[in-house]
Amino acid sequence: MHIWSLAQCLLRRGHKVIVVTHHYPGGRAGVRYMTSGLKVYYCPLVTLVDQDSLPTFHAFLPLFRNILIRERVTIVHGHQATSTMTNECILYARTMGYAACYTDHSLFGFADAASIHINVVLRFTLADIDHAICVSNTCRENLVLRAGLHPERISTVPNAVDSSKFMPDPSK
Repeated sequence: MHIWSLAQCLLRRGHKVIVVTHHYPGGRAGVRYMTSGLKVYYCPLVTLVDQDSLPTFHAFLPLFRNILIRERVTIVHGHQATSTMTNECILYARTMGYAACYTDHSLFGFADAASIHINVVLRFTLADIDHAICVSNTCRENLVLRAGLHPERISTVPNAVDSSKFMPDPSK
């Protein structure tokens, strides 16, 4: 829902938005059009549980490159540190000279094995990122430390709630 909502806002402002994600086994695959002409590519990546996909070790590059060229993409924007697809796409984009932006939604530690691993991956993936966005100042400070990014390359755009979409029933 987050990516869809962000895309809808950008489309209303006149931007062209393409979403690239993995397919859902037994569900969505291929290219689909959604509200306001949003084009979504559900790519055939191997998934484990839920939405977790395995690293492709460059097998996804030809398809992703084809999408970038065909759609005349100018900026690649990825979300979430643990997304192998995000990390691969940012690396591919930077290798091909595209601008790349990353949004972080999470706080990871520095001591457990999983956090150490993802911090190393982020340090590598985001080494030459054009810009990063964090959902809070705490998240921003955490990303500066984890990924070794200069604070000037990170903006904070706080999470928000559209209160018009969440109207409680006053009788309850």
